[in-house]
Amino acid sequence: MTENVVLEEMIGELAIAERVKELGRIITADYAGKDLVTVSVLKGSVIFTADIVRNIDLPVEMAFMAVSSYGDATSSSGRINIRMDVDRPVAGRDVLIIEDIVDTGVTLSSLREYFLKEKGVRSFKICSLLDKPSRRIKNINPDYLGFSVEDHFVVGYGLDAGNKYRNLKNICKIVS
Repeated sequence: MTENVVLEEMIGELAIAERVKELGRIITADYAGKDLVTVSVLKGSVIFTADIVRNIDLPVEMAFMAVSSYGDATSSSGRINIRMDVDRPVAGRDVLIIEDIVDTGVTLSSLREYFLKEKGVRSFKICSLLDKPSRRIKNINPDYLGFSVEDHFVVGYGLDAGNKYRNLKNICKIVS
């Protein structure tokens, strides 16, 4: 998929940087006086996470997790497979999941239930770089959102195609 790929810019580097700063200010205000733990869902959100936490003007603990949905390449059972769980204590704390993109909502819906019921967090919110509301299956929406996009295959700023293009400073759709 990465040979002879044509990319078309959807969101430029400057627009991303401005929105990340704005989100950082909003999150700072919302979590003032709270016990914030950010949880980056690997791998796609790592660049967004790094930029977001540098724009949050509060003491922040960072944790990481890797998850996948059970099922074949085109469907999900709605359960998650936690390949790497958070290594920080989160019970009774305020968790902000940082995700690259909200698509069907299946994984994030399962994560919400996992953190609220099994991990016993005080609060659970989602910060996502991108949202594709047209693909939503589960009723879940980001609390903090960078950009809403149409249903295109997108890469850049952490998102990949065949594990390539994560390093782009902008977000592009693959046009061919």
